Amino acid sequence: MHEKITEAPTRSEIPLHLHPDDPNDQPRKKRSSARPIGILLVVAVLAGGFFVWRSTHKTPTTAAAGRRAGNGDANARVPVSVTPAQRRDLPVYLDGLGSVEAFNTVTLKSRVDGQMMQVNFTEGQEVHKGDLLATIDPRPYEVALAQAQANLAKDQAQLADAKLNATRYDQLTKEGIVPQQQYDTQLALTHQLEAAVQGDQAQMDSAKLNIDYSHITSPIDGRVGLRLVDPGNIVHAADPNGLLVITQMQPIAVIFTLPEDSLPAVNSRMRSGLTLQVKALSRDNGMEEASGTLLTIDNQIDQTTGTFRLKAVFDNKDRALWPNQFVNARLLIDVKKNAIIIPVASIQRGDQGNFVYRVNPSDNTAEVVPVTVGVTEGTLTSIESGLSPNDLIVTDGQDRLRAGARVDARPDTRSTNDINAPANAPKQTPAPQGTAASPNRSSQSPRGSQSFVDPAAQGNRPLGQPNNAQGSGNKLRNRQQ
Repeated sequence: MHEKITEAPTRSEIPLHLHPDDPNDQPRKKRSSARPIGILLVVAVLAGGFFVWRSTHKTPTTAAAGRRAGNGDANARVPVSVTPAQRRDLPVYLDGLGSVEAFNTVTLKSRVDGQMMQVNFTEGQEVHKGDLLATIDPRPYEVALAQAQANLAKDQAQLADAKLNATRYDQLTKEGIVPQQQYDTQLALTHQLEAAVQGDQAQMDSAKLNIDYSHITSPIDGRVGLRLVDPGNIVHAADPNGLLVITQMQPIAVIFTLPEDSLPAVNSRMRSGLTLQVKALSRDNGMEEASGTLLTIDNQIDQTTGTFRLKAVFDNKDRALWPNQFVNARLLIDVKKNAIIIPVASIQRGDQGNFVYRVNPSDNTAEVVPVTVGVTEGTLTSIESGLSPNDLIVTDGQDRLRAGARVDARPDTRSTNDINAPANAPKQTPAPQGTAASPNRSSQSPRGSQSFVDPAAQGNRPLGQPNNAQGSGNKLRNRQQ
């Protein structure tokens, strides 16, 4: 019996159209996935061509706006703030942190034992030297005085009798009636009674002194603090705490420190006989509290801090300074006469050194002027060379300037007020900080206030240069719109 052998169909005999859900329908699947890829490629090519055409065919308005935004338009004016340079005196100060100390401080203590009977002052009262402040029970010492007076009277009477007897014995001894030994004994008794009288007198003086100590008086002119002992308490001379504290408020002293590098300048001026002025400012440097003079320099330098101490004296008539108050002391060390003064914020730093932007008033264009910076004090600095009085100097907006650019100059009122301020007017300077200050100007800081900035982090921006490029750019775009 023969089996019927069936052969497998060849590839050409396989049907081309299978069921749509058949996974073996590979050609159909490839054709369906290739179609969207091609569509995406066509869309990408069209989009790229559109952006290329748009970038190469800008409208005149768009191109002009781009040139103005990049400062390429010669007719665009850059808004800046300007102030004129002034010729005037520039005071040079040395700033230090100090504390107020009473010129004299006295803690009154009892020098005798007894009960406090009376208090003759009120807390916070102004007292003068010799005013009676408190009374300790003096009766025990009055009794001791009376006893000493009685002993003195008795010994004085015995001394008088002994002197009379000694006078008689002296005559009788010469006549040979009384032996010499009896006369010598009487003479010795006289000397003993004289010593007893002197002892009685000392006891009287001691009792009087204790009575005086029972009445406590003020040794200085000053202000009484809070009462430490109330009336009725028993006080002792050995008590560690006093009865009250008196501080001399007028005059008053300020102890402050300066770096040791400043010692030669201060010492040379004091040795020449000059009276150096010292100003006491509040802790935030916002207000001058009092003005005084430098009294002396300490006799040694603190090696741990590298500073030396100075003592200044203030009249303090209005009681503006208080003991143990922290203040900022400003020592006037020199005055630069007839110097050209500009704000610190106007100084720029470049590869060739320091320079400023000066505005030509004839055509309102900016020009670069190299300058030599002298002494910097607060928000102002002196210029040794490069500028003349009344030159208009750009104080704000330098980051958008270049040589020859046309500017829209606006007066900087803050910088002008700082320059025109009197030479002896108190200036707001930054308080001593242990870290670098931020270059950004706050709402409470004066314009162009000096601060310590890292040039590398700020693009070589000078000391005190504000970082306001973003805000100025917004102003420029608003003007163009």
